[in-house]
Amino acid sequence: MAKSIEEQVEDYFKTQLKKQKTKYFTKTESINSEIDNALKAAPSKSGGSGSNFPDIKLFIETSAMRKIPVMIEAKGTKGRLLKVTDNGEIDNYTKDGNPNFKSINTYAVNGAIHYANAIIEHTKSYREVLAIGLNGYLEGTQIQCEIGVYYVSQENYKIPKEVGKYSDLSFLASKNIDALIKRIDELGLTDEEIDAKSKEYENQIEVKLKKLNQIMQDTLKISVGSRVQLVTGMIMAGLGVEGKVAPLDISDLKGETGEKSNDGNVIINKIGSFLAERNLPNEKKDMIVNDLSRVYIYSDLWQPINGESKLKTVFSYVKTEIMPIFTSAKHLDFTGKLFNVLNDWVDIPDSNKNDVVLTPRYVTDLMAKLVQVNMNSYVWDFAVGTAGFLISSMKLMIKDAENRIHSATELQDKIKKIKHEQLLGVEKRSDIYLLAVLNMILMGDGSSNIVHKDSITEYDGKYEQGEKKGSDYPANVFLLNPPYSAAGKGLVFVEKAFSKMQSGRAAVLIQENAGSGKGHAYTENILKNNTLLASIHMADIFKFKAGVQTAIYLFDVGRPHDVKTKVKFIDFSYDGYIRQNRKKATQDTNLRDTDHARERYEEVANVVLYGPSYLHYFDDTTYFEDTITLKGNDWTFAQHKKIETNPSEFDFVSSAEEYLNWKSAKDLSAQEDFDGISTQLQKLIEEFEKRGGKIVEKKASDYFCVIPNPALDKGSFSFTYDKTMFPYFTRTVNNNGIAGYVKYLDEEHKIHGNVLAVGMLQMKFFYMGHDFYAGQFTKTVQPKFDGFNEAVGQYFSVWFNKSSEIYKAGVVGDFDRLFYNTKVKVPIRGEKIDVLFIDNYIKKTQEIILQRIEREAKAKIEAYKKSMF
Repeated sequence: MAKSIEEQVEDYFKTQLKKQKTKYFTKTESINSEIDNALKAAPSKSGGSGSNFPDIKLFIETSAMRKIPVMIEAKGTKGRLLKVTDNGEIDNYTKDGNPNFKSINTYAVNGAIHYANAIIEHTKSYREVLAIGLNGYLEGTQIQCEIGVYYVSQENYKIPKEVGKYSDLSFLASKNIDALIKRIDELGLTDEEIDAKSKEYENQIEVKLKKLNQIMQDTLKISVGSRVQLVTGMIMAGLGVEGKVAPLDISDLKGETGEKSNDGNVIINKIGSFLAERNLPNEKKDMIVNDLSRVYIYSDLWQPINGESKLKTVFSYVKTEIMPIFTSAKHLDFTGKLFNVLNDWVDIPDSNKNDVVLTPRYVTDLMAKLVQVNMNSYVWDFAVGTAGFLISSMKLMIKDAENRIHSATELQDKIKKIKHEQLLGVEKRSDIYLLAVLNMILMGDGSSNIVHKDSITEYDGKYEQGEKKGSDYPANVFLLNPPYSAAGKGLVFVEKAFSKMQSGRAAVLIQENAGSGKGHAYTENILKNNTLLASIHMADIFKFKAGVQTAIYLFDVGRPHDVKTKVKFIDFSYDGYIRQNRKKATQDTNLRDTDHARERYEEVANVVLYGPSYLHYFDDTTYFEDTITLKGNDWTFAQHKKIETNPSEFDFVSSAEEYLNWKSAKDLSAQEDFDGISTQLQKLIEEFEKRGGKIVEKKASDYFCVIPNPALDKGSFSFTYDKTMFPYFTRTVNNNGIAGYVKYLDEEHKIHGNVLAVGMLQMKFFYMGHDFYAGQFTKTVQPKFDGFNEAVGQYFSVWFNKSSEIYKAGVVGDFDRLFYNTKVKVPIRGEKIDVLFIDNYIKKTQEIILQRIEREAKAKIEAYKKSMF
């Protein structure tokens, strides 16, 4: 390996900074104590406990006093600037979310981004960092230099964004700072990137919580009933309040046994101090502390065993593994995930089971869109759970404010008002209420309006704290997933909320039969003052959690339903997700988007809000409009679906054929001469081996390579009935995987034929002779040997299709690895595949098939003749 010239590279760029009078700090100099401590707190580049030492550090500062740290790492070997994954992402994390210290330590940009993340995670003052990698190497006697510049910010969920291409560091000169800042501010994330990052954080949260749950279950033997309170309290203690309450540290838990100094009391005191700074009513604070004291003080978890209490063991994990996620994922329904994970092992009685199943994020997001939440909405939820609906609403409200308000001061005032005045939730159960309070604290609103009461018998629709305490809450948006065991399947909550609203929108996720008569006493009354706008028959979103069929009912509040109003009915029973129930698996495994799930949810919102012009995945069998009566017993999709009851000529023919098949079956041979077929094919193999051929076992990787298809959805094409045109290959298992035929689109997306194609849903392989186009989640299996043709394709597709279940058992990302390791038996002559033998082998099978069809056809005709009357 060439000798590193890292020091020369570092000096070269320092000289540039000096010439343009850009102040910088060297590796051993302190930039400031807060950043120094952050770099010490994070793991070192190699993963150890040592500190981090960027080669160069500096600040860029705008005229508006915006101060951004710049971390620079230098390398001096060719190829050491940057390491990315196959997907083009910075390779700083492994697939399971752990730091990839090999890349961080080896590559300049990766190391700089590691420093940037450390500053964002471990400082209060800096939410954005510029990460710069420098690399140089010798070509002859000349130093060749390269630069990588990336922007990392909390707002962008720490996804590194490349700022631009640079040949020197002049962009850091004071005269160029404004242009640099303008460029940085133009680096936005797409909705797809934000959604993907949210899922990544959710997976990290889930993995960490499941591991913690396992520790509490198997190692510490902590009862299920104590775990939610235990983790919730530790998060509060670990958060602290800036400038007022220091976060609890692991070293604060000393394993003492004194009544006031044991670990339980230390944590409770920290929780009390934390809540005291959150402007909660005293009764709320007292209720929370009393509830948590049961676990921390009035149990034996504080008692030390060999010098360490169980509380310290759990908190050590929470502090190191759970708390860091908050700095990056405060926008998520964290406690909803916490509740579901920690209660996975709880056997909840059937009578109560449906009442504790929390609504998935993708459904709360959909419902918030359906009610058209905006920055001026006042949202409430009468069975708030862990506040999932409020969090989805808050995100949309803040996004709307950011789009409409351009004064930074006015925007911050509006966001504060949204968090403190425009969101309200009511929850009866104390354990769930505690989670909702924590969730909203994490979102930054101080749990301002989370009410601990029975919505039906105790809550009167008013603010219960803050400056507006005692005044009516001016709700104009209602979102709800009620306990289905309540009156009217939960519609009692809807009726009460609507009675306290003047106008607005409401979306209710409820057991569907509440709208077909089971909630009749309430539905009829609701229609007197409110209009049903849409009825959405949902997929099995609570699979493995609750055995109920749900629907979303959307209302225009305060406007009596007119019998002439057309209601939009949608069958959303297929939403593009496949659901599993593996306790130790991540969300990506248990909830897999296999067929445009994100796009389907977006389409539902668009069709409901803006009409059928947005239809793409749905058709006239899954979407239509119809009127309802005022009786309130015909709200479901199934009640309005048009079913053709007049038989056609085809129905008569099909029925007659089915009957004749049954009646003539006794006259047809029930056995096929498979032994004879096998003998004929075996003779071919024996003759092949006599002539010097061999049948050997090989890996698929020896003969094939997998290529991702340039995917397009069918909306990109013009379909035709002309089958001489281009096949459109999708994940269907019918018609050789072909969903239809399309006209020429372009060369970029066209896939050359004479290959195998495979759909990622059913993992079925098909020979594609003609050039074709492909839909999403498909791949091409391309041969690496000469002589591949239709017969050879048929031969190998049989082998690969026998392994379909193996491929389906893994995640989509594992397909290439599983495929390449597939064993196949291949005819070899010399060192090459004998494609001529395969061709003869397949043709022999076709001859056998034709012979069998002829025999069966003759026998069937005779049997039919005997059976006809």
